[in-house]
Amino acid sequence: MSRYQFISLATKPSAQLCYSFYPAVGAANSCLVVFVNGLGLPQSSWEGVIERLQAQPPASGLPAMLTYDRYGQGQTTDRDPGDIRAEDPMHGHDTLTVVRDLHQLLTQIASDKMGTELSRLPLVVVSNSIGGALARLYAQEHPGTVAGLLFLDSVLANSDFVSIYPDPDASGFDLASLPEGVTADALRAARAYMQRFEAFEVEFERMGGAPPRLTEVYMNPYWHRFNEGLAQLTEPERSKGPLQAPGAGHFIQKDNPDIVCNEIREILERIS
Repeated sequence: MSRYQFISLATKPSAQLCYSFYPAVGAANSCLVVFVNGLGLPQSSWEGVIERLQAQPPASGLPAMLTYDRYGQGQTTDRDPGDIRAEDPMHGHDTLTVVRDLHQLLTQIASDKMGTELSRLPLVVVSNSIGGALARLYAQEHPGTVAGLLFLDSVLANSDFVSIYPDPDASGFDLASLPEGVTADALRAARAYMQRFEAFEVEFERMGGAPPRLTEVYMNPYWHRFNEGLAQLTEPERSKGPLQAPGAGHFIQKDNPDIVCNEIREILERIS
């Protein structure tokens, strides 16, 4: 039976968001687990993780959980009403607007589904891809509300992606310094591609963005350093990672839902 429902935000009554709410089982309203999608996969991508959590809940019980599709994504076919009035409808809203929408959704869900105020409800935010940047922005905009964060291959939020690859045409660049298997032409092609690259809608290398050797030499180390920085967003004793998800690509919740389930369970046990 489908759990998907639709809701109109009080701040945007002319449009509807599709969401799925899972009430707490064997636990009080101790927190709310919120799943935040990237661009490439909709809220349905979390179903495998949720099924595993339901089958093997934490010892303290399973808190309420929420998935949703942002405007224009997945089963939310309505566009953001703000886009209609924008000079450029493709860029009528920004990430801060998305975070405000999420806050309003959580406010209404806390009241309508859980009978409480959002301010009384700690959040555990599980995010993938650009959802990682949204989760961080939410925590920044609403300090003290997020009790736990799980980043699944968060989008790089500190780079234009082009700069990850050195410019072989820059003044003084030493072509002899290039690692084995890396050519100037490959770097030029990767940089040109990244100038057009806007979303992780499918696996990066399948899109032809860069040869595997360039990904190994430049992209993976850069991404790893970024993930190390994410692990430092909280106190060392509360931090974990970065970790490798065996057998998983960018969409970890789809490729390895077991490891995601285990990490969520561990977070919930820590904050219970």
